[in-house]
Amino acid sequence: MAGGVLRGIARHAFSRGPIELVQAVRVTVETGIDGDFRGALKPGRNKRQVSLMEVGDWAQAMTLIGHDLPWWERRANLLVEDFDLPQTTGVRVRVGEVLLQITKECDPCSRMETIAEGLRAALTPDWRGGALAQVIEGGMIRVGDTITLEQPR
Repeated sequence: MAGGVLRGIARHAFSRGPIELVQAVRVTVETGIDGDFRGALKPGRNKRQVSLMEVGDWAQAMTLIGHDLPWWERRANLLVEDFDLPQTTGVRVRVGEVLLQITKECDPCSRMETIAEGLRAALTPDWRGGALAQVIEGGMIRVGDTITLEQPR
């Protein structure tokens, strides 16, 4: 089955902290993305361990607001290309070795307005702000890994 490609990995060690871009990272059920504060907030219960965003959705938002900001300004963890993120909770996606389960839409927060006027509204329709996920199976992920829908067993 054809899939998309992981184009970027970003993490931040604390809320509102600086973004760090990495080429590869370990992801665990207990802590989410190593070095990212979100995954470890509520081990085993956290519904927003990993955030994912589509290349095309970010590009569309940038066109709407007339800017060309880098994708990590969204503060998403994973940037995917040529893959339509599921807009349904419970759907599972595999990124490299890691299995994620979509838990909800990643609603853009007021912080997006501090980055660029109109960005929050540009990210609001049709899950354009991305999806949140919980880690089901950990492992390593690397920029360039394939992302696919995981078929139920």
